Amino acid sequence: MKLVTFNPFRTIGLPNVRYIKPEHMFKELEVIKEADVLLFPENWQVNSLVYGLKKPIFPSIESVQLGFNKVEMTRALWTVCPENVPYTEIVGNTRETREKILETFPFPFVAKEIRNSMGKGVFLIEDEEAFHRYADQNDVLYVQEYLPIDRDLRVCYVGDRVIGSYWRIGSNGFHNNVSQGGTLSFDDIPEEAIALVQSVASKLTINHAGFDIVVANDRYYILEFNVLFGNMAFNQLPIKPEQEIYRYLQKQYD
Repeated sequence: MKLVTFNPFRTIGLPNVRYIKPEHMFKELEVIKEADVLLFPENWQVNSLVYGLKKPIFPSIESVQLGFNKVEMTRALWTVCPENVPYTEIVGNTRETREKILETFPFPFVAKEIRNSMGKGVFLIEDEEAFHRYADQNDVLYVQEYLPIDRDLRVCYVGDRVIGSYWRIGSNGFHNNVSQGGTLSFDDIPEEAIALVQSVASKLTINHAGFDIVVANDRYYILEFNVLFGNMAFNQLPIKPEQEIYRYLQKQYD
């Protein structure tokens, strides 16, 4: 099986892999055409590779395109598991929509930038002034109800199954991300959360993502999923994501 990767750090250890810088894609079309599978293309490459060259890619086109933008991600989740999405408003930024949000959401609530990860671009809005500061910097307003939690669950899905899960416990009262100072726990992982991710990933054809789940109001909520999730936690687990990727590729394409 011939593989081309556009992200060498995600494919370390895979056999028969050739690295091509994304910006050199059109200079290396003949090599790309000869490959069996193309690995970790950037979002801007996907349409050309899938629709133009008719090449299989990993992660799937659904993973890449839905994971690129919180708006499209949330809308997709609304279609397959609306009861597992926190109450969310996604609207354009006008005086009327700002007023509607302030009338709808009690303080505190959560506001997000639609393109960000690792806990960046997520704000706890505790008063009207803070909301207007957020709104002044964003053309699209993405606002969610605040769920009182002290941890969230990262469920990592690769290929066709969940390969690892762990709690991220917050250190500053709001952000739980490890990059923001959160700590890890691998104990008491709820089977219901694993089953939810398995179901949602299958329905949306997601094959590489880290799902962020919280437990509140006796329900499991999916906050978002990240296609390029962090691998640091796997240093504490007997799991190598690249081996799981290769297992899946062999199963699908070899």
